[in-house]
Amino acid sequence: MKIFCIAGNFKKHNEEISLTGEKSPVFFLKPETALLRNHYDFYIPDFSQQIEYETEIVLKICKLGKCIDKKFANRYYDEITVGLDITARDLQNNFREKGLPWLMSKGFDSSAPVGDFIPKTEVENLNGINFSLKINGKEAQKGNSSDMIFSFNEIVSYISQFITLKTGDLIFTGTPYGVGKLNIGDKLEGYIQDKKLLEINVK
Repeated sequence: MKIFCIAGNFKKHNEEISLTGEKSPVFFLKPETALLRNHYDFYIPDFSQQIEYETEIVLKICKLGKCIDKKFANRYYDEITVGLDITARDLQNNFREKGLPWLMSKGFDSSAPVGDFIPKTEVENLNGINFSLKINGKEAQKGNSSDMIFSFNEIVSYISQFITLKTGDLIFTGTPYGVGKLNIGDKLEGYIQDKKLLEINVK
């Protein structure tokens, strides 16, 4: 199982963390050990002083695909959920300044919490999905898939030109404006539309 993450897929978030927009999707991978299932606790690691949440819609790949045409890409994912691309921002900023890879800041254990998946057919319009994160009962971040620079189908097609997609692979599709720091004691709740799919505690 592979975990793909799309970087810089919302314009306002790019401005927020000083990313330059690209003409094609940019993606990176997290190892399988980054996956954190719903209702498990997330423990803030000792190696960072700035652990941040990035709320994202996650696609689950449902069949093998290589060099997928964009017009057929919707056939290759059948479930969606909300997830968190948890980032050690202080490490990432240091790596970016030095031109080094981001893996340690993005791919550490439990850095990819995902909620319960639902069939994509439960959502009327995949190009207009509201998603959000509440922290301690208050809305901390929200977005809509209509604001994505690259659509779900464009992302699936593009990744498959480079890496074969397999059943069970996950794609984090990018985060909107409003990322922020996590603290011990936080209760996180992730939503697609008004349906709560993710609930974890920060330890």
